[in-house]
Amino acid sequence: MKQEQLQIAISASGVNKIFNPDTDEQVIALQDIDIDIEAGEFISLIGPSGCGKSTLMRLVANLIQPTSGDLKVNGKSPEQARLDRDYGMVFQAATLYEWRTVKKNVQLPLEVMGYSKSDREQRSQEMLELVELGQFGNHYPWQLSGGMQQRVSIARALAFEPSILLMDEPFGALDEFTRERMNLELLDIWQRTKVTVIFVTHSIAEAVFLSSRIVVMSPRPGRITEIVDNPLPYPRNFETRERPDYYQMVTEVRELLRDAHEV
Repeated sequence: MKQEQLQIAISASGVNKIFNPDTDEQVIALQDIDIDIEAGEFISLIGPSGCGKSTLMRLVANLIQPTSGDLKVNGKSPEQARLDRDYGMVFQAATLYEWRTVKKNVQLPLEVMGYSKSDREQRSQEMLELVELGQFGNHYPWQLSGGMQQRVSIARALAFEPSILLMDEPFGALDEFTRERMNLELLDIWQRTKVTVIFVTHSIAEAVFLSSRIVVMSPRPGRITEIVDNPLPYPRNFETRERPDYYQMVTEVRELLRDAHEV
């Protein structure tokens, strides 16, 4: 991890995103987004399909620009944060290069950034150990299960020590058992690295299990209708899902989502 983190990792004030403005195809994707995310938080974005969850993440990543409003990442513009490599990204698909070994996939951003060969070797092995794949560095992606491939993508995203990890439905394609195990492993990684996590999901149960706060969004135009503090204690484990207060939180978030549909 980078040694210094600002107290507020991500700050949005009055952020709007309109696609194809002033045309017949105009779409208001996000409207009046206001949120401050503290460094080290685990934040989940949840809402119906098309509500702008991934759009908000893409704004943070500087893949697209807001139409209006103010957005800061580690106290700087998203463009500068991208240039400074303040964040890593993990998508729903692992997006690994099949012709590169697991270790070489993890090393890819380090190669781009000009790390020495010895530093690449050391760092990639450290990251593979972090995701419990230390013995699989010389395997190829096609030799791994879907869950293992996603762990490789997480290792790659963390290889250059970003302070923020952006995750866009990374476990959506996995079976339920594998997904629950990946949730546990992600929480372990988060607590060990202290990275700030922004996590997009459609699963209420997943959002409640993982998050320190849950951001509930409305149907398009996407607005933040509620930000829910999650009182479930860390560390969390399989038994957490059996707790009455876990079920209570799931019910609360489900009702908030239902209310958001009616706004």
